[in-house]
Amino acid sequence: MTDSQPPRPTDRPFGPAFALAVRGRCPACGQGKMFARYLKPVHACAHCGQQWDVHQADDFPAYIVILLMGHILVPLMIEVNAAFAIPLGWQAAIWPTLAAILCAALIQPVKAAVIAFQWTRRMHGFT
Repeated sequence: MTDSQPPRPTDRPFGPAFALAVRGRCPACGQGKMFARYLKPVHACAHCGQQWDVHQADDFPAYIVILLMGHILVPLMIEVNAAFAIPLGWQAAIWPTLAAILCAALIQPVKAAVIAFQWTRRMHGFT
């Protein structure tokens, strides 16, 4: 950093924004909804007017969910197989079903967290 660029104060801390976003609330005001539909953010917060459709989350939330799924399911599968003698046919039904349920439950909060991170750092059109 040069002398001509003063340090920028952090007026948008990530912690509170993250906590609001994963609950589906507007990280800017905490009052409005973050999503209009399952994975589609609202155009703007109905309460404070913050625009949410300028984000560029792209595929990053899916990559995070895949990483989380590997860290959740693989140890769980190893421990369950060590503790119980579940037939292979049952496992073929249990693990993919559990993976699909967990992915569906995680993708929206993870996308909200990515969008909140971009907002706190004023990235991709957030001002």
